[in-house]
Amino acid sequence: MSWEMFLSAFQGIEAMLHSSPRMVIARFGLIILGMVLVYLGKKGILEPLLMIPMGFGMAVINASVMMFDPLNLHGGLGTLFLEAQAGSGPDAIKNASDLMYIMGIDWLQPIYTFTFSNGLIACFVFMGIGSLLDVGFVMARPFLSMVLALFAELGTIFTLPIAQYCGYTLKQAAAISVVGGADGPMVLFTSLKLAPELFVPIAVVAYLYLGLAYGGYPYLVRLMIPSSKVRGTVMPYDSKASQFSSGQKMVFAVVCCVVLCLLLPVAAPLLFSLFFGIVIRESGIKQFQDLLNGPVLYLSTLFLGLTLGILCEANTIFDPKVLPLLLLGMLSLLLSGIGGIIGGYVAYFCTGGKVNPVVGIAGVSCVPTTAKVAQKIVQKDNPHAIVMQYALGANVMGVITTAIIAGVFCSIIK
Repeated sequence: MSWEMFLSAFQGIEAMLHSSPRMVIARFGLIILGMVLVYLGKKGILEPLLMIPMGFGMAVINASVMMFDPLNLHGGLGTLFLEAQAGSGPDAIKNASDLMYIMGIDWLQPIYTFTFSNGLIACFVFMGIGSLLDVGFVMARPFLSMVLALFAELGTIFTLPIAQYCGYTLKQAAAISVVGGADGPMVLFTSLKLAPELFVPIAVVAYLYLGLAYGGYPYLVRLMIPSSKVRGTVMPYDSKASQFSSGQKMVFAVVCCVVLCLLLPVAAPLLFSLFFGIVIRESGIKQFQDLLNGPVLYLSTLFLGLTLGILCEANTIFDPKVLPLLLLGMLSLLLSGIGGIIGGYVAYFCTGGKVNPVVGIAGVSCVPTTAKVAQKIVQKDNPHAIVMQYALGANVMGVITTAIIAGVFCSIIK
């Protein structure tokens, strides 16, 4: 077999050889990163539900060397998985037969078109998350939860002007800054509303860093709270959360949802999805509960992670117009983590040491990841300290706070 025949038979190798050295290095780097994410997810160091499918998709798409160009920066080529020209432009879909043809050969296209690019998958994830949330933790300690959640929005607040300074428009800067809220579905929704041209890279950056936060935030907490004695602060057991009946929790969820949707109708789809999940949890309808916190949540998370991994193609990730997003996303989540811990310190000193400052990291609304991080850190320093109920209160309030801020951005930024 001649060398030409070998290359024509194995087109991935041929495409690699015709790529620039910089792009070949980038692809191999992303392949290795994808494999590392799968490994770290398997070991439980990173969030496995998201990192395993995302890492696998990242490795495969860069090995296949088939360009995906969601920003239409490099000619609009598609991949084995997604077709980039399904939207607008000279090669856009003109009729139903074109659509069916694309869906017949690009097997992830229906997932992307019908659930990802319109925010539906974010709503499904929020329904599933809502069905797992106990708002009794917020109802028991609303003021503490609110303070921690507000401090944990530091990244959202400060990244907005920094992104503008870096040359992004106000809409783009607002969409990027919401990454600091650490709420994946809200990031998807907001970027679609404010900066659809940056939707793909913002979504990829947000979820990649949210997965990494599970492994990175413990180091940040130990850096900012160096005393193991303070980290092991025992918080008194509070049974207030269990005193609320399911009916009271349902009323709270319905009223909150109606009021927030009245104030921020642009964010109503996600607010409704979240509180609908909470209402189903408290309704006692087991069939709906099993549906939402089982197939709906896990299937949505699976395809979300897999699609995000497929979108991590070297041409998109390492484009000069996109690369700053990697730094801004990291900065945003870092500032939010710092803000949450500062909020924890404020609560610690204001209560005379009754609140463990580690709980502040749970104000970063990556539910329930940051709450689990807080409990894991505290229990390592003091096996008898249980802060999970306080952390979950801050976590749930963080989701609501991020939704409010994102809704305000979408409403006032035109």
